[in-house]
Amino acid sequence: MSNQYRRDGVTRRNLIKNSAISGLALAVSAIPLPFGLRAATSALASSLASAAADKVVWGACSVNCGSRCALRLHVRDNEVSWVETDNTGDDVYGNHQVRACLRGRSIRRRINHPARLNYPMKRTGKRGEGKFVRISWDEALDTITRSLKNMVEKYGNEAVYIHYSSGIVGGNITRSSPYASLVTRLMNCYGGSLRQYGTYSTAQIACAMPYTYGSNEGNSTSDIENSKLVVLFGNNPAETRMGGGGITYYLGQARERSNARTIVIDPRYTDTAAGREDEWLPIRPGTDAALVAGIAHVLISENLVDQPFLDRYCIGYDEKTLPEGAPANGHYKAYILGLGEDGVAKTPRWASAITGIPADKIIKLAREIGSAKPAYIAQGWGPQRQANGELTARAIAMLPILTGNVGINGGNSGARESTYTITIERMPVLTNPVNAQISCFSWTDAIVRGPEMTARRDGVRGKEKLDVPIKFLWNYAGNTITNQHSDINKTHDILQDDSRCEMIVVIDNFMTSSAKYADILLPDLMTVEQQDIIPNDYAGNMGYLIFIQPATQPKFERRPIYWITSEVARRLGPDIYQKFTEGRTQEQWLKYLYARMQEKDPQLPSYEALRAMGIYKRKDPNGHFVAYQQFRADPDAHPLKTPSGKIEIYSSQLAEIAASWQLEKDETISPLPVYAPTFEGWDAPERSVYPLQLFGFHFKGRTHSSYGNIDVLKAACRQEVWINPIDAQSRAIADGDKVRVFNERGELRITAKVTPRIMPGVTAMGQGAWHEANMSGDRVDYGACINTLTTQRPSPLAKGNPQHTNLVEIQKI
Repeated sequence: MSNQYRRDGVTRRNLIKNSAISGLALAVSAIPLPFGLRAATSALASSLASAAADKVVWGACSVNCGSRCALRLHVRDNEVSWVETDNTGDDVYGNHQVRACLRGRSIRRRINHPARLNYPMKRTGKRGEGKFVRISWDEALDTITRSLKNMVEKYGNEAVYIHYSSGIVGGNITRSSPYASLVTRLMNCYGGSLRQYGTYSTAQIACAMPYTYGSNEGNSTSDIENSKLVVLFGNNPAETRMGGGGITYYLGQARERSNARTIVIDPRYTDTAAGREDEWLPIRPGTDAALVAGIAHVLISENLVDQPFLDRYCIGYDEKTLPEGAPANGHYKAYILGLGEDGVAKTPRWASAITGIPADKIIKLAREIGSAKPAYIAQGWGPQRQANGELTARAIAMLPILTGNVGINGGNSGARESTYTITIERMPVLTNPVNAQISCFSWTDAIVRGPEMTARRDGVRGKEKLDVPIKFLWNYAGNTITNQHSDINKTHDILQDDSRCEMIVVIDNFMTSSAKYADILLPDLMTVEQQDIIPNDYAGNMGYLIFIQPATQPKFERRPIYWITSEVARRLGPDIYQKFTEGRTQEQWLKYLYARMQEKDPQLPSYEALRAMGIYKRKDPNGHFVAYQQFRADPDAHPLKTPSGKIEIYSSQLAEIAASWQLEKDETISPLPVYAPTFEGWDAPERSVYPLQLFGFHFKGRTHSSYGNIDVLKAACRQEVWINPIDAQSRAIADGDKVRVFNERGELRITAKVTPRIMPGVTAMGQGAWHEANMSGDRVDYGACINTLTTQRPSPLAKGNPQHTNLVEIQKI
């Protein structure tokens, strides 16, 4: 059934429905009914008649969930009255309906929320107190511009920093990510700003995998239809990418076609498992690399490795493929068999003592992986968000490398899934004249001791050290100043001293916990209140574009980001304004960018046709995205982007870094993907005081902290801390009890969920809950934000956020 026929069919059904509703309204008046019943029935008929007369506007949920779901917003009298989702396409693989989850469908409550920001404001109390007074747009923009000019004149552009923010990842003109936002374009027109690398989601894996593959790619989830075995390390799309624009649909459909045996490896029995898996293997957080080593020992000992693949495509598996300069027995095979520097054989028994998985289970899993081909081995982003996450990411990739499952249909690289996307032309942000870069996680450090930060100790890139601390902070659509950053109490102390970072500008929709730290606070429009064109994110073998149209006219004094940044540019000078806008309005930019897309991709519909359609879909012409497929077919003609052009099991680059960087005694950077214990790990000495490992998980009621203030979602998805019955019993904790979770960094209050769905010695809670504490009092967090307890100490190589590496204690209140 064609899309056009379905749309026509929908239109015909709507006409019939509208006629029926009108008929019902007329019929009601003619039926002799008791007065009360007549009034109720008349009200229902009137309501239905009004609904039929709604204007339907296409929009999208643009938050950072890895999905990008279409919305159809019914608008009446400049108000969104109710929300539907995608009704185009069919329930077929590769042309399915991009149905929004419960979050996107509740967007009306977000748009109409009584706590939305309506006016520009300036801070009157101390930072973090949330005390503001309303000001005019002129005063707000003049203040920002004056401060920006002063900071650049006094300290230079390196002192200006655009804060990491992901509240609007699914935008183009409206995109908030610093590498692609209009704030970045504005600063690049004005001499640039301190750069950043990495993300809070993917810092370790995005840094580590290029040392192995030259990039960080995986097969699309839809390719599981060609797999015999699926092994998921901490990969939980049912909760991280649960919308119709995400992966959950494809995972189910692909498994239905392949009937692949599925094994989920995770400390928590996730909703991705939830009875659909064949086996769940609970594992201690931060020990995945030890499990891989134990599996590798079986694969090597039982001759289950793909030796021809390792010989042709890889560097460093054994002595004959070791690169020049590597030590004797410095190869991976020697490390596994105990012939390397540490002299320890990585047997299943060795791995069992570390991971908590029985040795016989490890042996069984190894034999399955070694005998099933193709095997789809993938990791989520949870395992790498550990203090040893770089090693973990590269270690998991060893399983498809050892078994030759890279570059083929039904296999994978060991990375998280990739996707097919349609052509998109992003808003150009121009060139940043500032060379200096810091990890996006290191910004608080750069405020406190910027000029002390160096390349070899702190991961500064582009120069040997920073010259100045951060003095001016932009934050657009990001709750990462406090809520999504680590150690909230420490961050509060840093930011409340406004002699350090002298100006913080926040542009947002709500008074988030981060917005309370603004000096100037500006009310933004939501994505669905302005025009934009956005592509899919992770959607298997179907790409699509959504044309977002303004659902309502702007209300109060809320303004779109393009207007805000254009007005700052105007105040910075006519040359800056011209360079920033290029004489175009927001709509003219969209038309210009879309015309460039059509030049690259003539199959695209016209601009007006796309606007009328709302959503345009296309199936992957190659069937499925297969990572490194061309390399597998011809490694000489299509080398990888590694120094050798091959898969580097042993990385000479990492060997040089390990030898030259300044590292702490409990930090490990290795040329091989080894297992290394870490601070606050399962075997750390601190466990004598804080015996439980704590990690966070993505939560159905929120995307990070977005939607975290929506009442119906909070009621449906309660904030709880998961604790195993064994650990609960020893603490006299029953399901539903109020407990305190604490360590030396802070304390929070939360309800206990006593469940066997988490392994003993481990506890977890949904990340992203809004921090609620009296910061001038006891600082106890009653909002139960996990980052009250996490550390600002970064991982060794990526200098990324190890927000799943924490030790805590739990006590009943």
